[in-house]
Amino acid sequence: MVSFIADDRPGIVERLAALVAEHGGNWEDARLSQLGGKFAGLALVNLPAAAEGALREALDGLGGEAIDCSVTEAGETAAQEGAVITLALVGPDRPGIIHEVTRALHGAGLNLRRLESAVRSAPMSAEPLFHATLEAQAPAGLDRPTLEQELDRIAEAMSLEIDLLQQD
Repeated sequence: MVSFIADDRPGIVERLAALVAEHGGNWEDARLSQLGGKFAGLALVNLPAAAEGALREALDGLGGEAIDCSVTEAGETAAQEGAVITLALVGPDRPGIIHEVTRALHGAGLNLRRLESAVRSAPMSAEPLFHATLEAQAPAGLDRPTLEQELDRIAEAMSLEIDLLQQD
């Protein structure tokens, strides 16, 4: 697993992918994103064991190009027994929204798999609105009514609209 962050500019992914290919690796799965003037990502790379040290050295050398990289052994994906739950939320921007929502998910035993958020201006008032989409793996014995009650409580307290969807 290769993680990286750099000031956003063209050519970052090409540079990383070239090093992976030069060392006999295969770029398999990745999540890359631009945020706050930076470009960051995680890439699952399949690599011959004999080339691992050389790739680490090559990636360390990218520090001179202002690309900070880290290599971590990929772990096993946990068994996924329950449904995938998706939350879509929107409301006035304020501190603590992600904390409250993820606390509720954690309390119900959900494992967060993906989170995307952004602040955008409301169409009519230009008020800053917080938008987020969260995807989580539910445990097999999820107490959905209790989770819904907790999310409703958070929605009311924080003036949010929270939609809870289930994907089977």
